[in-house]
Amino acid sequence: MRTASLTSLAAVLALGVALPAIAAGNTITGDTVGPDNAPKTLTFRMTTDGPRNNDPAVADGYGKLFREYVARHPGWKVELQMMSGDIGQEQARLLEQAKSGNAPDCAAVDSFVLPLFKKSGVLQSFAPYFNKDEIDQLFPFIREGITGTDGKIYAWWWATDLRVLYRNKAVIAEAPQTWDDTKTAALASVKQGMEGILFNGGRFEGTTFDWLANFWAEGGKLVDDAGKPIFGEGENRAKFVKAVNYYRGLVESGAAPKRVATIGNYDDFNAAAAAGTTALFVGGNWQLAQLKSTLDAGDFANWTFSMLPGPTKEQRSTGTGGWTVASFSKDPAKVEMCANLAREIYMGPANALQEHLPTRADLYDKYPVFATEANKAFAAALKVGQARPGAPVYPEISNQIQIMMGKVLTGSQPTEAAVDDAFKAATDAFKRL
Repeated sequence: MRTASLTSLAAVLALGVALPAIAAGNTITGDTVGPDNAPKTLTFRMTTDGPRNNDPAVADGYGKLFREYVARHPGWKVELQMMSGDIGQEQARLLEQAKSGNAPDCAAVDSFVLPLFKKSGVLQSFAPYFNKDEIDQLFPFIREGITGTDGKIYAWWWATDLRVLYRNKAVIAEAPQTWDDTKTAALASVKQGMEGILFNGGRFEGTTFDWLANFWAEGGKLVDDAGKPIFGEGENRAKFVKAVNYYRGLVESGAAPKRVATIGNYDDFNAAAAAGTTALFVGGNWQLAQLKSTLDAGDFANWTFSMLPGPTKEQRSTGTGGWTVASFSKDPAKVEMCANLAREIYMGPANALQEHLPTRADLYDKYPVFATEANKAFAAALKVGQARPGAPVYPEISNQIQIMMGKVLTGSQPTEAAVDDAFKAATDAFKRL
C-alpha cells in the first residue's frame, strides 16, 4: 500500500512490466490483451487486481475477463501497465503525469487520493457512460467520493473494504467489545506465549486508516466542511489524544509488541497467524480468504472476526476504502472504453472473483459469494463504516499521523506533543494548497 506522502515524489519502479502469457494464442501476450494488429489501443495502468495477480486462480479469472472484454470490442487491444507495490509513490507519479499530459488512458486510482485527482481537474467525466440507476445503487459515501463539484462522476469506485478484529477463538473465546476488553484479551494471549495484538504502526497508509476507526468511533472529525484540518482543536483534539493513547497503552502494557511500530504490511499478520505467534490482529476483510488459503483447515476453523472494538460497546466505527477506475484521455472513444472496462470487468465480475466487497447494494444479491455469513457480516459492518474525508489535504494528514504514531509507539515523544506537531504540519500543508 502506501509508504509516502503524495507531496513527496521519488523515483519509482518502471511501469509496463511484461505479463506472462496466460492463454493460448495471441489474445494475451506479454503486456497486451487483444490482437497485435488491432488499430486502436487503450493503455490501462493497474494494480495486481488483474492478470498479474499472485494467485494463479485469480490471475486466470482476470485473464478470462479481459479476453471477453476485448472480444466485445473489436478493433481494440489493451496495453497493461503494472504499478509497483509502493502505491503511494505510484499514485503520486500518476498524478504528476496526468498534470503534464503523459498519463495512461485509463488507470486504477486509489480512493485515498481521488480527491487530489478531482481537484487537479485531470479526470474525464464518466457521467455519459453510467446511468442514474447504476449511480443510485452506490453506497452514499461511494457516490459522494466519485462526484465532482459540478455533479458529474469522474471515476467508478468498484470495490470497498473495511477493517475488523481477527482472533483465534481457541485462545480468545469472546470477541472484545471495547478498548479495555481488547487490552485484557491481548494480555491473556501473551500469558499463553503469544506476542499480543498486532496492528500496523509503521510508515504506511494502513497505519493511519486502521487506527482512524478509533478516533471516528468517538465522533472525532479530521477536517471541517471546507477541508481544513480540525483534529488538533478543542473536543476533536481530546478525542484524538485519547485514541492515540489507546494504541500507546497497548504497547506500554505489553499487550502489543514493540515491533508494531515497524509493521507496514497486512501480510505480516497472516504470517503470524500461520506461525501461531498471535491470536489477535487488526486487519482487512479480504484477509479472511487469505487466511483460508494459508492455514490448514483445522487451524483456519479457529479463526474468526468481529467489529473493531470502541471506547464503549456502543461507540463503533471502521474505515472503508477501495479502488476506482478513472480516465485521463482526451479521446472520447478511449474514455468510453475505460468506462466499459470499469463496468464489464470490475463492476461485479471482479468483486465476485476476488470477494472484494461491491459498492453497489444490488450486487450483494446478484453474486452468491456475497450471501455467505462472513460477507453478510462484513456488509452489516459497513453500516458504521466511514471513508477518508474527500479533502485534498488528507494525504498529508495521513503522512503526519504516520510520523506521529512512530513517535508515540516508540515512546520517543509524549502523545500530546506528537499530536500537536502533526496538527501544525497538516495545517501548514492546508495553507499551501
